[in-house]
Amino acid sequence: MSRQSWWRGVRRDQWLVLFVAWLGWVFDAMDATIYAIVLHPALHELLHTSSGRPTAEHIGWYGGIIFSIFLIGWAIGGITFGVLADRFGRTKILIATILMYAVFTGAAALSQEWWHLALYRFLTALGIGGEWAAGAALVAESWPEDKRAKAAGILQSAWAVGFFLAALCNLVLKDAYGWRGLFLIGILPAFVALLIRWWVKEPPRWTHAHAQRIVPLSAIFKGDLKRATLVGSALAFVAVFGLWGSTNWAPTLVRELPEFQGADSAALTRSVSYAIMALNTGAIFGYLAFGPLADRFGRRAVFAFMCIGSFIMLPTTYLLPSHYSGVLLLLPVLGFFNNGIFSGFPIYLPELYPTRLRATGAGFCFNAGRILASASPFMTGWLVTTLGTFGRAASTVALIYLAGLVVLWFAPETKGKPLPD
Repeated sequence: MSRQSWWRGVRRDQWLVLFVAWLGWVFDAMDATIYAIVLHPALHELLHTSSGRPTAEHIGWYGGIIFSIFLIGWAIGGITFGVLADRFGRTKILIATILMYAVFTGAAALSQEWWHLALYRFLTALGIGGEWAAGAALVAESWPEDKRAKAAGILQSAWAVGFFLAALCNLVLKDAYGWRGLFLIGILPAFVALLIRWWVKEPPRWTHAHAQRIVPLSAIFKGDLKRATLVGSALAFVAVFGLWGSTNWAPTLVRELPEFQGADSAALTRSVSYAIMALNTGAIFGYLAFGPLADRFGRRAVFAFMCIGSFIMLPTTYLLPSHYSGVLLLLPVLGFFNNGIFSGFPIYLPELYPTRLRATGAGFCFNAGRILASASPFMTGWLVTTLGTFGRAASTVALIYLAGLVVLWFAPETKGKPLPD
């Protein structure tokens, strides 16, 4: 009976906090995914070469550069706005960062050169990174201790919904409005900022801690927090490197299949959209499963499970199937592991830090590794030119998950422990 009613005792205002943060993350994920979907058509239009039509190598090279710039912006935003969320409040920073990523996603529709798109994606990423840090801290501090992990899993599921939403927009709108129209849809999250302004208050934990002395960023590298910061940053690096260096190239994997060579644009658009939906069907199950599994087996064990699954499924998905039907069957399994691992971070990272440093520490860990991981799309682009296909390149990236297993030996276990004050 207790397993079926874990949500009993959760107040209306706590559900409201989760819903608003979840909605912000939905659009967060949608805006982050739009570029992966429109990578080919956008760069085909924006890249100007002496021979006219850009080659696959041009797309891989410049696409990787823009992906890397995006990740650098995400890291800078996550760290900077994490500090600001501890200083000025979770809700204020949520509003500011949602407005930022919404406005600059829409502005990307105005791009006339590839570097215009790179600039707008950098500015978008500042807001996306900052919104994660503030949202994770807000939910962790608002929900009851014994239900926090499950709430964080629900929160992370917003990413799969956002991916679905981006794929749906691509399916319905791209042929009519083009890639620029998809970027304009990214302005919609601005309305979520109004909901936060009207409905969500600062959690009492932050209000109490804010009345005390402000703690500098350097504090997360002192005492016992140093180990937590190094481990958290390394785990995030592994997850982000694997995701952006491999899984987010899934649309390109579909486009490279022999059966789609010479296919018309509408058919290709539908196939890419269905592939993304298949990937994120598995991701939703991974996101929702992490919390209950972590409560039963511990945070470290589930992180290890996700790393092993990702290491196996990346080469399986990218190298074995030669037909679209095979890709559709394997993508949900890959999504369960490769995306599901991210549910661990809004659960685990806030548990490592006291309230005055919670957004700072969680934001730093989740995003510091992202600076190094920003090389992963660029590396994938280089591997494509070296190995010949996106499948081989993305499969090589899977080796990073072995490093994740090593990091977990040093990770503190937080299962069953209260959120530090």
